[in-house]
Amino acid sequence: MGTEQEQLGSLVIIGGAEDKEGDCLVLREFLRAAGGVNAHVAVMTAATSLPGEVGDEYIRVFERLGAESVEVVHTERREDAEREDGLRKVSEATGIFFTGGDQSRIVDYIKDTPLGKAIRERRAAGAVIGGTSAGAAMMPDEMIVGGSSVSNPSVDAVEMGPGMGFLPGIVVDQHFAQRGRLGRLLAALVLQPAVLGLGIDENTGIIVTGDEFTVVGQGTVTVVDETSATHNNLEGLLNDEPIALCGVKLHILPQGYRFNLKTHTPIV
Repeated sequence: MGTEQEQLGSLVIIGGAEDKEGDCLVLREFLRAAGGVNAHVAVMTAATSLPGEVGDEYIRVFERLGAESVEVVHTERREDAEREDGLRKVSEATGIFFTGGDQSRIVDYIKDTPLGKAIRERRAAGAVIGGTSAGAAMMPDEMIVGGSSVSNPSVDAVEMGPGMGFLPGIVVDQHFAQRGRLGRLLAALVLQPAVLGLGIDENTGIIVTGDEFTVVGQGTVTVVDETSATHNNLEGLLNDEPIALCGVKLHILPQGYRFNLKTHTPIV
């Protein structure tokens, strides 16, 4: 991380099922980070199979919270990522928000396209990138594509694939406590070179600025730190056999707590 990461726009990573009717605490913080009442939001619907319906829902929420403008960018196939109207909307955005759905669609339709390049350029200029559920899972360079909600981690508990690379070296899982996903997050950490795993509960998010994140919302964020691990039994293990993992650190952080991604320490 370091200097280059510190200059980039913040990330707002949401564990899914965020409140869109009441106080909208997590979405409120995304909008605040993106400029508040001066925010220009581009809603990216690549992940969802219901882009019109989902896009309209986020237009309603962000306009109610006071955004100056909210526009939807539909990418239902990779060719759509070359369209001038989508590139314009992203180039004018102070906040770019990825909806839920299937995270593989985001990568398939946007990564390494003109639209993907425009999103990175906007973040380099300070724009905020947010995402919920699938829009959270795609944040790392290697993302969780799918898997099982299991108590015991195993090789076949998780399927990994290339992510969008906004938060390198970290694995993110969402709907975390609600779907019992600790086992698959641990499996993902053992199978990938990432050293930190973030399990984000529903209606909960993290705001990543520089080398730190702050927790917002109703639930908690589970941080799994594998750098202190003393042993695993991955060598010679068959797909369905349980993974042994010793010496891992675990932090549970509710709203207001911060965590330093560089030093791997919670700030209490």
